[in-house]
Amino acid sequence: MTRRYVRLAATLGAAGVLAGSTVAQAAAAEEGRDAHAKHVLLVSVDGLHQSDLAWFVAQHPQSALARLVGGGVEYTRASTTNPSDSFPGMVAQLTGGGPGTTGVYYDDTYNAELLPAGTTDCENAKPGVEIDLTEDLDKNQDSIDAGQGLAGLPGSILQMTGRPQTLINPAKLPVDPDTCQPVYPHSYLQVNTVFEVARQAGLRTAWSDKHAAYDILNGPSGEGIQDLFTPEINSKATGYSGDWTKDNKATQQYDSYKVQAVLNEIDGYDHSRAEKVGTPAVFGLNLQSVSTAQKLNSSDGLQGGYATKGVPGPLLAKSLEFVDQQIGALTAELRAQHLDGSTTIILSAKHGQSPTDPTALNRIDDGPLLDGLNAAWKAAHPGAGNLVAHAVDDDGVLLWLNDRSDAATGFAKNYLLAQSGNGVDINGKARPFTRSGIERIYAGDEAADHFGVDPGDPRVPDVFGVAQYGVVYTGGSKIAEHGGAHADDLNVPLVVSGAGTPGGVREDEKVETKQIAPTILKLLGLKPNALEAVREEHTRVLPVH
Repeated sequence: MTRRYVRLAATLGAAGVLAGSTVAQAAAAEEGRDAHAKHVLLVSVDGLHQSDLAWFVAQHPQSALARLVGGGVEYTRASTTNPSDSFPGMVAQLTGGGPGTTGVYYDDTYNAELLPAGTTDCENAKPGVEIDLTEDLDKNQDSIDAGQGLAGLPGSILQMTGRPQTLINPAKLPVDPDTCQPVYPHSYLQVNTVFEVARQAGLRTAWSDKHAAYDILNGPSGEGIQDLFTPEINSKATGYSGDWTKDNKATQQYDSYKVQAVLNEIDGYDHSRAEKVGTPAVFGLNLQSVSTAQKLNSSDGLQGGYATKGVPGPLLAKSLEFVDQQIGALTAELRAQHLDGSTTIILSAKHGQSPTDPTALNRIDDGPLLDGLNAAWKAAHPGAGNLVAHAVDDDGVLLWLNDRSDAATGFAKNYLLAQSGNGVDINGKARPFTRSGIERIYAGDEAADHFGVDPGDPRVPDVFGVAQYGVVYTGGSKIAEHGGAHADDLNVPLVVSGAGTPGGVREDEKVETKQIAPTILKLLGLKPNALEAVREEHTRVLPVH
């Protein structure tokens, strides 16, 4: 690795004294002698690749992102979770574990043990239910406040509650067969989170994300995050057609609300700026505008996606500039509050997006494939129902089956690998595919082994397919997706910059984004092994020095 001795504090201004700290924070810092930071700000930019970051910094060497990279350690070979989806990706960053350990495989999955929503006769109910962690759980998914009922939306959205679990409709939640009670997202997580460890040490916590279902980050206690701000991204966007993801300008407006929430927190207030509470020790946000710029064929008169392999097109380039501006605003506010010398910023992404080569795109409608699989199963087994209980196909294939036997999982695997047809390329022309667009399939015990769980685990997919490069399962017009296992899905940026880091270090060894979790605790002087997933998977602290 190469070193340039540039510190974040030097690039932002002279370091100052900690503002908004509490006695509890100071006491917690004494818990570990290796404490290097009093605050860790985590920024996750959905869809951002390491190649995007490198391209932008090369094009804009004086940018906020360039200063962030120059002020810390850049891990050029970081990988997110596989599947590379928002929920397993974010959960990994804040627990230290992958899907097999956390029990979170995607934002929309299936559980063979829990009972359907609304079940009251739990003794006689048939187990097996979709686990939906999307906008569908909101009391009102059409409203950006998820059903809180605020007046003056969207301008008043910062008044949204910091306890969004109160905006989840319990009638939509799966039911625990033992207690016959709804299972909230935080209860579904199998391990504790960084936020819970920080709370136990007396530190303040905050986070901002895109659905009320990010209650999952509270951890099993349900109390990890004191201030959780979750404006609904898939609600109707005022002044636009569709939700906040259908127009990149709308996505940027949506992201700006979350940035303002964090600016308020840097200043020592809660996200709404209504109450002075002190700057959190662990806080941050997720940004969506890069992801929509990669997926949209066009928006605001600009072409979406990539111009050529790995080279952002005009819409994506503009979105990267937007992200840079938000990073600049956050770092400027840290400087203004004299927190730049005591704060570590971590930049990463929940997932990448594939393909970054527009000529490789092959859009395959997965509906006929699944319908064909069910029809073939019923033809071979007269009187049987559908084989597929639940499916999630973005640029990978996850299937949960009603029959989990070796014979059934083998049948599904063989059927899918035998299918061929035509998809649609970037120009709307027919493009042939074979093997259902799948490169490799893990089925039955193979799938369980791949994720490191016991065969028959109630959460693990019965079929996990790695798509061929360029394949996106959609009947629509999107030009990129996530969820797969190619470099475009997995190779995300990871930068640790500021307090407790050397300046200008480039680390080329392979690391994983799940290592962010123990690193946060180490930076704060807390014990990484306080995380259950860290103990289970032996997740290492990132090599910061």
